[in-house]
Parts: sequence; C-alpha cells; structure tokens
Amino acid sequence: MQSRRSTETVLTRRRAAVAFLRVAVLAVSACLSAAAPLYAQGRIPIVRDAEIEGLLIDYARPIFKVAGLSHRGIEIVLVNSRSFNAFVAGRRIFINTGALTISETPNEIIGVLAHETGHLAGGHQERLREQIARARTLAVVGSLVGIGAAAAASAGGSSNAGAAIGGGLATAAPGIAQRSLLSYRRSEEINADRAAIKYLNATGQSGLGMLRTFQRFSQQAVLAGVRSNPYESSHPLPQERMALLGELVGKSKHFDKKDPKPLQRRHDMARGKIAAYSGGAPAVARLFRDDPRNPGARYGMAIASFLRGDTRKSLAEINQLIAEDRNNPYLHEMKGEILLAARQPQKAAAAFAKAVQLDKFKSGVLRGRLGFAYLSTGNANQTEKAIRELRAAISADSNNFAAYTYLARAYAQAGDVANAQLTQAEAYFRAGNLQEAKRFAARSQQQMKKGTPGWQRANDIIKYRKK
Repeated sequence: MQSRRSTETVLTRRRAAVAFLRVAVLAVSACLSAAAPLYAQGRIPIVRDAEIEGLLIDYARPIFKVAGLSHRGIEIVLVNSRSFNAFVAGRRIFINTGALTISETPNEIIGVLAHETGHLAGGHQERLREQIARARTLAVVGSLVGIGAAAAASAGGSSNAGAAIGGGLATAAPGIAQRSLLSYRRSEEINADRAAIKYLNATGQSGLGMLRTFQRFSQQAVLAGVRSNPYESSHPLPQERMALLGELVGKSKHFDKKDPKPLQRRHDMARGKIAAYSGGAPAVARLFRDDPRNPGARYGMAIASFLRGDTRKSLAEINQLIAEDRNNPYLHEMKGEILLAARQPQKAAAAFAKAVQLDKFKSGVLRGRLGFAYLSTGNANQTEKAIRELRAAISADSNNFAAYTYLARAYAQAGDVANAQLTQAEAYFRAGNLQEAKRFAARSQQQMKKGTPGWQRANDIIKYRKK
C-alpha cells in the first residue's frame, strides 16, 4: 500500500511536470505554434492595405534574393498592434503596424525583415519543432527516472526518501528541458542576427537601423526595471546583442549608407497613414512634431480630415499631394475613398481605376475597391464591371475576404442568386466557418446544374472534412 502511494505521488508529479513543460514550450515558441492557427482563425487583427503591403514587399525582396529565398510563397502580413514586434510563422512574416510608426527610417524595418528572413532561411522553425520534441522527451525520461527511484526506494522500505528523490528528479526534468530549449532559441536568435547583417551587406545597406532597434529595446528594458536571467530568456541579453551587432555593423563598408529619399518619403507616408487611422490628427501631429510639412504629415492630416467626415478639406489636401506626385497610385486610391464617402461613386471609380493602372504590384486590394466603387453606383450597367474587377481581385489575392462579400452582392444585384450564394460559401470557407460555408454551398448547389464547375465547387465545400 505504501509503495502504491509513492508511485501514485510520482505519477502525479510526472503529469504536473509534463504539463509545466507544455506551458513553457508554448511560451517560448508562441510565434511558431500559435501565430499561424490564430491567423487562420482571424484572431490576429490583420490589416489589409495595398500601400503598406507594397512598401514592405519592396523592403523585403532584395533581402529574400540574397538569402536564396524566392519571394513567391512568402507572405508579409500586417498586424494591427501599436507595439514594436515581428515574428515568423510558416512562410509568413508578421509585422506590427507599431513597428512602422516607431521606426523613423526604412533601414530600421529592413533590418527587422532581414532578421526574420534569417529565421526562414536557416530553417529555424523546423529545427525548433525538433528541439521541442527533444525537450518533451527529456522531461518524460526525467520523470520516469523519478518513478524508478521511488519504486526502488519503496521496495527497500524507505517510501519517504523514494518520494523525495523521485519528486526531485521529476521536478528538475522540465526545468532542465526548458533551459535546453531556451538555450537553443538564444543561439538561433544570434544566428538570425548574423544572417541579417550578411544580407544587409550583400544588398548594400547599413545595419545601423537594426542596431538602433535593439538599442531601443535595451532602453525600454532599463526604464522598465527589467532584469533578465540569461538562462531563462529565449533571446540574448540586450547588451550582448548590441555588442555583437555593433561589431558587425562597424565593420561594414555600408555603415554610413542612407536610405534613398523616395523610399524615405514612402516610409513617412505609411507612418502618417497608420498614425491617422490609429489616433487621428493628434497622433499625426505628435509623430511629425519636428517636421509638420513632411509629406507623411500632410498625408496623415488629409486622412484624419477624411476620417472625421470633412471630405471637402481632405479632398483638397489629397489633390495637392497628387499634383506633386501624380504617379503615386495610393494617393489616387485615397482620393477614391474620399469620393466614396462623399457619395460620388462614379468619380471614386475613376480614381480607383487610375490607382489600379499605376499599381506595379497589381494588388487585389485595389481591384477590390474598384469593383466596390462600380457596385456602389447602383447602375445596372456597372454591375458587370464590378463582377469582373472583384473576380480579378480574388484571383490575385484569395485572402481578400471583403472582395468575396462585394462579389456576392454584385451577383445578387445581377440576379445570379446561385453564384451569390456560392461566393458567400467560399468566403465563409476561407474564413474557417465551415458550418456557414456548407449551408450556403448547399443552397447554391440546389440552383445549379449537376456537374458544372460551380456545382462541383459547392460539392467540394459540402463534403470537406477537417483533417
């Protein structure tokens, strides 16, 4: 009876140890294990903006090239958060809007992207999964050793000693496993830093922006009174990181290289836009208090005027910016948004069409807004144009969920109820709402001829089962 209690005690501790390890693993690998599912479920607040997405693509493409990665298949996702953060999950790089507003130069964001590219090119996520598996094994093996010690001690008549020995080994195992895993993470962070500097040198860019970013993190930690135990952190200590980066950056022949002025202008305008949408005119004024005539400040103020309903003032400000930079597609996009708010959808469609024409990225977001503008006219003659543009928007960007809703409305407006319901089913399917997707697919299928492409797609949704 005594031996049985000892064994049960150790088994309980073993379960607790494994549970503890799981929590630790989730904490240090949150970016890997949580970000992708949250993204798929829509729980990460994603921002879709053609201008900022295009800017980040231009920042990242040269880095991807020298890293030996094709930019195709790698998605940069903008997260609606004011904090400075970026992380990798799968083939996606997530970057917070706050990282852009806080970064004063393109080089700072490019350094962040270079670091995350280092993780992608180094296959760190795949190896992290292996390390997590090893850590779990270590915890379980440690617990089993504890059980064995307890059983042996119990057989020898010393149940209390056995419980103490077994408990100590079982409790120590997850701590050892956690430290091993954290040590691995720290080494991979250093490797990603080294890779980032390598990529920046290869593309003729300075690493100063990256160094400034980590200096900022270090200062924030000091101001917050944070004291890190190097053995309990998933990242290198700030001072260690800065020492390494300072040495690498100082050796670069591109140390004093400045960002091109057109790129700096685009960066400032992106910052102004984010500030306007997140905090209105006061946020824009604070961001550009030392340079109120900066194009980013003027752009942000125009957007702030639009957001508070002053379409006349915002349109005048945007038209002035367009006069200075006629080939900027996103100024025409903003003009279209203002005209939509002013209930001038036909003029808005013309502005969006100009934006689509000038857009080198062929953004599905822009084409979706053009389709919506055509739809908003209420003119039956424009409905076919709306359907064409919205289908093109979805073809270019299958994650453009708003375009699915607009397209369903366009089909309904054209009297094509079956395709309206199928489009709504597709929207729910891609958003992860299988119940509603199947319901709309069944409705659409009833109105379609069996065997047609639409009927088959509806059937695929109806029969889909999660793996």
